[in-house]
Amino acid sequence: MKVKPILFIFGCFLLFLVLGLIHLSQGQASSGFITFWLDVWNNDQELSFLLYNRMPRFVIGCLAGAALAVAGMLLQTMTKNPLASASTLGIHAGAYFFVVLFTIFFPSISGGYPIIVTMAGGIAAALSVTFLVGKSLDPVRIALTGLIVTMLFSSFTSALQLLYENEVSGLFLWGSGTLLQLDWSGVQFATPWIIGTLVVAILVSRRFDILLLGDEVAIGLGQNITLSKAFGWVIAILLASVTVTVVGPIGFVGIIAPHLVRLMGFQTHRTMIIANVLVGASLLISADIFVRIISDLSELPVGAMTAIIGAPWLVYLALKMSTQTRSSGNALEGKERIERDRRKIFYPILSLGILILVVISLSFGGTSFTNLLALPQELMYNSYVWDFRVPRVVVSFAVGMMMAASGLLMQTVLRNPLADASVLGITSGASVIAMLFIVVFPQAPFIFVPIGALLGALLTMVIVLIISSKSGFQPMILLLMGIAMSAVGAALIQILLVRANVHASQALTWLSGSTYGMSWDDLVMALLAVILIIPIIIWLAKPFEILSFGDEISIGLGVRTSRMRLLMIVLGVVLSAISVSIVGAIGFVGLLAPHIARQLVGPKLLQLLPLTLVIGGLLLLSADFFGRLLLAPKEIPAGIIVSLIGAPYLLYLLKKTNRVK
Repeated sequence: MKVKPILFIFGCFLLFLVLGLIHLSQGQASSGFITFWLDVWNNDQELSFLLYNRMPRFVIGCLAGAALAVAGMLLQTMTKNPLASASTLGIHAGAYFFVVLFTIFFPSISGGYPIIVTMAGGIAAALSVTFLVGKSLDPVRIALTGLIVTMLFSSFTSALQLLYENEVSGLFLWGSGTLLQLDWSGVQFATPWIIGTLVVAILVSRRFDILLLGDEVAIGLGQNITLSKAFGWVIAILLASVTVTVVGPIGFVGIIAPHLVRLMGFQTHRTMIIANVLVGASLLISADIFVRIISDLSELPVGAMTAIIGAPWLVYLALKMSTQTRSSGNALEGKERIERDRRKIFYPILSLGILILVVISLSFGGTSFTNLLALPQELMYNSYVWDFRVPRVVVSFAVGMMMAASGLLMQTVLRNPLADASVLGITSGASVIAMLFIVVFPQAPFIFVPIGALLGALLTMVIVLIISSKSGFQPMILLLMGIAMSAVGAALIQILLVRANVHASQALTWLSGSTYGMSWDDLVMALLAVILIIPIIIWLAKPFEILSFGDEISIGLGVRTSRMRLLMIVLGVVLSAISVSIVGAIGFVGLLAPHIARQLVGPKLLQLLPLTLVIGGLLLLSADFFGRLLLAPKEIPAGIIVSLIGAPYLLYLLKKTNRVK
């Protein structure tokens, strides 16, 4: 080992010791750093308090940070992707879903064999990502697939949490990532698993070194690369699963720590594992220190703090990689078209389908259907139908249209099929400010909610565009910016919810996106947005479409590209912000509708726009109806239904394009 890495390890160890002393001195009953340690030295009662109240939290933080860092390093080696970690590959989401699932339906297994449950969830997520990615090593494809798998498992988890709130009420803070420990039981459970797995990783580390030389070289040296990769995957998933079991899903440590270790000059996996143990533990302990500084009287999720700290690092990595990776912006574009002679049949059938869905939605009352022949009379004389069902149906369709139009505008202006309010973090940014008014200022007039959502969406979009513009709006940069902004938004929302002690079902319903309780005021707002903004988009469709040909051609045809791009972005963000303010955070509609329409009629905006609007409205209206129908009289939020539909569709597209390539 060279002198410089040894000095780095020694420096990391000293930093770790300092952080440990600071962390142990923190708490609700703290009397200052020096005073606390003097009391511990002179008072046996204070020493006992330290050992049994504060030390378990510190030790579990060290174990979890070390496990997450080493797991991230191994996943980056196995996938040859510097952005790989247990959180970005969906392993955390899969493990969390299985914990919630088994807690509800198989509590004896969840309580008796928790590591088996989390391990099964992590393996399921990892297998999903590797199957969909195939042999591709493209960081964009791996990151996008991991993001969609995470969204899919998160949708399942949210649905279960809403439907079985009492059974999973104790998992809310844990699900955000917390180091809270009431005794040594968590440490006693995690220590043999984590320490034993780390020892195994060190013993087989030479196999991982050979993998860095490439598969062909490794095979030439007599390496069984399948066995080596299996070792790496199993070790990484086991470390992540044990961590989720004890402290919940905590992200970004597995991304930051391995990169810091590589910057220090470590090259062999044996030394990198040792360094990652120290750096990972220091990172997580540092995050917990900041959490307890912010709120020393109440428990905040440390997972939220790691997301806030880690998001800028992810942005840095994105910009660093932008010079090394080519854009793959057209990966999801469709090639199928409806022939002209069939359009005369297709559009009437689509219109008839919408009419039937509207009638059925209006006739369904939550437990039974109204006689269709009596529906006109019900609309005229039944105030329940007129005051609740009509606004809900109209708002669902109108908001779906707005989300679809927003996604289409962003995909057009950025020439990027990954562009969408939810994927780019716009929905998350809008939700943060909207939730701020709902949680912190509950007495404020409701008009501040859409205004806050608009400000949050605009601010997020400005940040995303400023940073990604340096790379020419490459899909990878936009995707990673979206992941970073979404992570920060989710972290801020978690902090707001925990600090305000909002009821879990209310929070999840808002964040999942629900059309429940729509009123005529919501209907008026939605219709005004559609009536005022959609005609502007139609009027400017031709210059908008010209932008897709590139700046030189657009300028040659007399289009002011900067002004048109700015106008498209503003219109898209406004539509997204209004949608979020009305129904909450619903994703995928703006991504799905343009893709489906593009598969049917091609890329021309004038043909694409009307069909995109209709498909968007149809998607959200269908999600609303099936959310009411499937578990009636209980309701599943429309946002969850859309995610359950949208995530598999996008996964299918990813697998399809991977097979074509």
